[in-house]
Amino acid sequence: MDFLIMLLAAAIASGTPLLIATLGGILNERAGIIQLGTEGIMLMGAVTSCLLYLRTGSLGLALLAAAGVSSALGLIHAFMTVSLRANHIVTGLAMTLFGTGLSAYLGKPVSGQPMPAPVPKVNLDFLDGVPVLGELFAHLDVFTWASFALAVLLHLLIHRTSWGLHLRAMGDNPATADVMGIRVQLSRYLYVTAGAILIGLAGADLLLVYSPVWNEGMTAGRGWIAVALIIFARWNPLRALLCAYFFGALDSLGFRIQLEGTAIPSYFLKMIPYVVTILVLMYLGWRNRGKPSGSPEALGSPYIREQRL
Repeated sequence: MDFLIMLLAAAIASGTPLLIATLGGILNERAGIIQLGTEGIMLMGAVTSCLLYLRTGSLGLALLAAAGVSSALGLIHAFMTVSLRANHIVTGLAMTLFGTGLSAYLGKPVSGQPMPAPVPKVNLDFLDGVPVLGELFAHLDVFTWASFALAVLLHLLIHRTSWGLHLRAMGDNPATADVMGIRVQLSRYLYVTAGAILIGLAGADLLLVYSPVWNEGMTAGRGWIAVALIIFARWNPLRALLCAYFFGALDSLGFRIQLEGTAIPSYFLKMIPYVVTILVLMYLGWRNRGKPSGSPEALGSPYIREQRL
């Protein structure tokens, strides 16, 4: 029982940055823009928050800086894909390469330095005596609770509001959305930028909460896992919450197995979440063959306003 509780607690800690990044990717792709720059934007959000937090000691300024840098990267991605109609995949990969290289350069002077203070926790003392729930939810950090709320709010936004209807229309048929009076290009800029901000804050959460020391390439492929989680969740924020914590548990499983004592090399244990990602993608592709994928129908397709039909 103790092993299971520790695994669940670790899954929440490991899954929160995955969840926030996945929610940002869902916003992008619901608007019809493929986001493959997640890894690079997460790294830039992490290194920026690290530099500002170490220099100023202000958590708020660190988060604002991470949001500002990631929004700038989001605007660049939007400009390339919406205005210049560049290939979304190439642009996203370029964003990942750029963010990976620049974050490594900027983070060299502060590599290995611990953060000045931990992120505040929300202490629910009335849960302390409750078995399991108390151990999991009584003392979570503010990022984790914010991610729970964000998943619910985005689900309501997408499926229960007129804004969400406009967002889904842009992703499925931008020409029809344009005819109905939706400013497709401007809206795509806004959603791509908002999604990039969430992805950058996911990197900040990874650094400030999960692993509070900057190391080059510290995302270790989590950005690509987040891209896969968008597909697993079928572009649904509530499903993304479950998927993110499932893969958070897989990410923590290898470490927990090592603590219990095992002859399996650590390198193989670290492969668990990535191998499972590939297997699940293969299974979903086989199970849903010949069926609609659930993705926005115009995802990745450039929209030329003059050609509405």
